[in-house]
Amino acid sequence: QVQLVESGGGLVQAGGSLRLSCAASRDPSNYAMGWFRQAPGKEREFVATIKWSGGSTYYEDAVKGRFTVSRDNAKNTMYLEMNNLKPEDTGLYYCAAGSPYYSGTKKDEYDYWGQGTQVTVSS
Repeated sequence: QVQLVESGGGLVQAGGSLRLSCAASRDPSNYAMGWFRQAPGKEREFVATIKWSGGSTYYEDAVKGRFTVSRDNAKNTMYLEMNNLKPEDTGLYYCAAGSPYYSGTKKDEYDYWGQGTQVTVSS
C-alpha cells in the first residue's frame, strides 16, 4: 500500500499560479501517478498523469500548456505546477497512484487516493 498526502492548494486570482504537491509514503517507482479534480456537483475528472518510471506525461486538453506534472524521485513527491489559472479550474484536487499499465486517465485505474487539497480561483 501507499499513502498519499496533497498540499499546496489555496485561493488565487484568475491568471495566478499555484504548485500542488503529493507526497507518497514509499517509493512509487512501480506506479503511475495522477491528478484529478472535482468541482461541487460534478464528477471527479482527470487532469494529468505521470509514469513514475520513465516520466512520460499526459494532460487533459483544458490544462495543456498551463499545467505541468513532474516528480522528485528523492522525495517520493509528485507536483502539479498550475499557471494562468481560470475560475473553471476551481475544485478539490486529488492525487492518486495506480498501475502503470493503463492509460492513467480514468479514476477506476487508480488504487490509492489522497484526501484532496482545495483550489479556488476567483475572477
